Amino acid sequence: MKPRTTTDSAEPRITADERGLARPILKWAGGKRQLLPALRRYYPPDFQTYFEPFLGSAAVFLDLHNRRRLGRGARLSDSSTDLIGCYVAVRDAVEEVIEELERLADGHRDRGPAHYYEIRGRFNPMRRAIAETASQYPPALAAMLIYLNRTGYNGLFRLNARGDFNVPAGRYERPVICDADNLRLVSTALRQPGVHTETARFDDALAGARSGDFVYLDPPYAPLSRTASFTSYTQGGFAAGDQARLQALVVGLARRGCWMLLSNSTAPAIRRLYADDRHARDAGLRAFTVPARRAINSRASRRGPVLEFVITNIV
Repeated sequence: MKPRTTTDSAEPRITADERGLARPILKWAGGKRQLLPALRRYYPPDFQTYFEPFLGSAAVFLDLHNRRRLGRGARLSDSSTDLIGCYVAVRDAVEEVIEELERLADGHRDRGPAHYYEIRGRFNPMRRAIAETASQYPPALAAMLIYLNRTGYNGLFRLNARGDFNVPAGRYERPVICDADNLRLVSTALRQPGVHTETARFDDALAGARSGDFVYLDPPYAPLSRTASFTSYTQGGFAAGDQARLQALVVGLARRGCWMLLSNSTAPAIRRLYADDRHARDAGLRAFTVPARRAINSRASRRGPVLEFVITNIV
């Protein structure tokens, strides 16, 4: 059965300048590849260690790697064991991941959505069997995650209340499932000396940040409306209290002398936490708006250009 013509969000087109450069291997909600031209304006001219505790698609890390800006190392983390487990498998066993992914791509070409649901049915029991240890994520499971991400609806990674991945099949005509060359490039980036990858909450991940370090934060966005929230990357979600704890940490790190760069929505709650907050201003933080394109909405007519906040002390 052939997959139906795509109505899901399309991937950014690869430009001539990007060929041979490491690109994200996962489509992740809020991925920053399309915002890189705006974010690059706020990269500090020089920094010590790079921290990215909401790793997601790793677009900013890979951009810094491609530009050879990571000479002093990086601390990459996320609270999603699945995400970090996938990256660890790609880092340590990329050829095995590629081999498994090629088999999955063959199955998808032959059977389409039926193959997708069969793999999704195998994926969840395998996830449960390894509990919450990213270091145990085998290459076969990493390949399943990449396959489901490349062929699932809108590129979502969503967990239900039981902790099971429950995204339906997408509607893609010819999805790119196994880009072996790019997987090898990402594996090389993750294996650089001084690059460490771990599962951790953002506050634990940033406990070692010091003056002169560069911290990029891309948390689950505060919703612009009651129906716009999407934070189900992990069972715990990311609530208003988490946004407030993150703001206090950002202010403290800015006062400590860290270079800070944060992305978020222009929701009123985020404006109050950063643009209108005296402590944030006193720490040197400023909020700027940049145009972006939202791709996650159940109705395609509601996807499109919006303004997002870039919050930084790099001005």
